[in-house]
Amino acid sequence: METLDQIGYGFAVALAPENLLFVFIGVLAGTVIGMLPGLGPMSAIALMIPIAFGMDPTTAIIMLAGVYYGAVFGGSTSSILLNAPGISGTVATSFDGYPMARQGKAGKALAIAAIASFAGGTVGVVLLMLIAPWLAKFAVSFGPADYFSLMILGLTAVVSLGGKNLTKGLIAAVVGVVISLVGIDSQTATMRFTFGVPELFEGVQFLIVALGVFALAEVFAMLARRGSGGGDGAITSLRLNRREVRTLSAPTARGSLLGFFVGVLPGAGATIASFMAYSTEKRLARDGATFGRGNIKGVAAPESANNAAAVGSFVPLLTLGVPGSGTTAILLGALLVLGVQPGPLMLSERPDVFWGVVASMYVGNLVLLVLNLPLIPLFAKVLKTPRAVLLPLVVVFCMVGVYGLSFTTFDLWLLLGFGVLGYVMRQNGFPAAPLILGLILGGLMEKSMRQALQISDGAWSTFLTSPFSVALLALAVLAPVGPLLARLRRGPAAPSDASGPEAGDGAPDGGPGGRPDAGRPESSGNSGGPAGGGEHTTAEGR
Repeated sequence: METLDQIGYGFAVALAPENLLFVFIGVLAGTVIGMLPGLGPMSAIALMIPIAFGMDPTTAIIMLAGVYYGAVFGGSTSSILLNAPGISGTVATSFDGYPMARQGKAGKALAIAAIASFAGGTVGVVLLMLIAPWLAKFAVSFGPADYFSLMILGLTAVVSLGGKNLTKGLIAAVVGVVISLVGIDSQTATMRFTFGVPELFEGVQFLIVALGVFALAEVFAMLARRGSGGGDGAITSLRLNRREVRTLSAPTARGSLLGFFVGVLPGAGATIASFMAYSTEKRLARDGATFGRGNIKGVAAPESANNAAAVGSFVPLLTLGVPGSGTTAILLGALLVLGVQPGPLMLSERPDVFWGVVASMYVGNLVLLVLNLPLIPLFAKVLKTPRAVLLPLVVVFCMVGVYGLSFTTFDLWLLLGFGVLGYVMRQNGFPAAPLILGLILGGLMEKSMRQALQISDGAWSTFLTSPFSVALLALAVLAPVGPLLARLRRGPAAPSDASGPEAGDGAPDGGPGGRPDAGRPESSGNSGGPAGGGEHTTAEGR
């Protein structure tokens, strides 16, 4: 009964007229900023912090929290429509969302993303209300060895999405990890892979790689294709039939649960959650071979996961005062400036802030759904923009977003270089997903590994002493082995059988050839597709 009383108190705070107004302002601002490639939750919150100064702490944090999950929500729009994921948490959404958009199903893809995001956020809020204190204790029990094993699992899970091309997936992942090592070693101050270039001392920014490998490479691919347009201008209905609703219910539920529990772990976050949800659904689905070609489950799973993870990240922030990501670190700073000390005593000392913020998340998710569903037809019309206008706009968005990182032209050259790299990878069947995740996880893996070895005096056996670590490493080994065993059981595949990259990375590769009829198996590998230029042929016979 005590928990129910506290939840009721939280809704009383969240439903106050002033707080309702700032929930709306927060989610609207976050959604708009999140839609712009190059801007994400961190930029959105940083822009809104000056407005929060001088406000009541509860109202201010409610608004900033709305900005956070609103930006995560809005990031899916640019991923689906332009294949330009401005934040790492929406990269996996583009794998199937962008092919759907290329097939004239942009409206349906955006509707699925909106509904799955609402479901993930709602499940996350319910779990946050009920089990936040217990989950905080569980998150603290995770040591450096456990985190290292979790990163390994996340990486191998995405590598295995390469289907038959596990070797190419592994190569891409290694390249991503190597890129993450560029810069000054934080522990030894050693220069690594900088080639004496001062602009590389701080490493390579994720945004440069993501916009280059996905968005700019897509521009190159569209320029290389013949014809006047890259997709079908017709926008299909937003409505989902009963069969589609039944199909999406299980992936959405699994993604929501997985995303929340991954989000609770400091340092994990929406990126790992979305990739893990995507890879899980691909393995469980009977039509796993169609992932990357516009499978609706490939949109619902990562979208529900990343929004649930965004909510889950508030567990260590509010109950322990431990930020699990750069975004929650900014929120922590805002809390301290506003005179609120997050931690174990927050539940008793500032219940208005804790329960008010938690309840406002439920209200905010509902506002996001009501706000965005009517606007989906407007968003979807982006695809009807003529290529001569759309491609320069995408390039401008990419350049502005990258230049804003450090205001150096060197970053623009890096963007161009990664765009060329992404295009070459597509032409040769290398998936981009492992590269991106390797970049994201590389630094975290190195940090966790060093911490674990320092604690154990250099004993590598420390990774086998924790039950969590052992279980995660076992799953990491099984992740790439499973597809290999399945392939051996099926026997040698015909040369024309669909190769793997599009299964795990087809959307960023321009979908199945970027044609309106690309959703049909017989056209999934037609020439001109940037994913392989005719290498991928048919999914029949799987």
